[in-house]
Amino acid sequence: MIEHELVEAESAEDPKARLEREYNELLQELRSLIPGANVLLGFLLAVTFAEEFGTLDRTERYVYFVTLVSTAVAIVLFMAPAAHHRLRFREGDKDNILRKGNREAIAGTVASSLAFTGVLFLVTERIFATPEAVVVSIVFFAFTAWRWWSLALLRALRERRRARV
Repeated sequence: MIEHELVEAESAEDPKARLEREYNELLQELRSLIPGANVLLGFLLAVTFAEEFGTLDRTERYVYFVTLVSTAVAIVLFMAPAAHHRLRFREGDKDNILRKGNREAIAGTVASSLAFTGVLFLVTERIFATPEAVVVSIVFFAFTAWRWWSLALLRALRERRRARV
């Protein structure tokens, strides 16, 4: 199907069916994000029991803590739409749940990107030194921002400009 036919098919879709489809799409996306955050959280919790954990310097401890909290926040944000849905089941609130869930999923990706960057900093700092870890972390975060958000936001901006013409 070409893009025009997709738009026509979606506009003919029943509003309730559209909400169900969009909510299911959101849940599918969250199902791909949650395992990564869970594995990272498990790793972060497990390393606290390693002997080397006690040798972390002050900077490493702060980075570790921010990374741990970012991971936990990501998991909470990724799971929030399902919790909201369960609490508001059959209350006719799916549109609100979907809008909030979209924002929570985006915020969860921000928290995840901070967590991934923190882990990369900690590992790089242990292998090399702090200057290298800072450079690698900045480059990695920039790459993540470009791939996860910038491309989509730039496309949306281009589409809005085309719509105005």
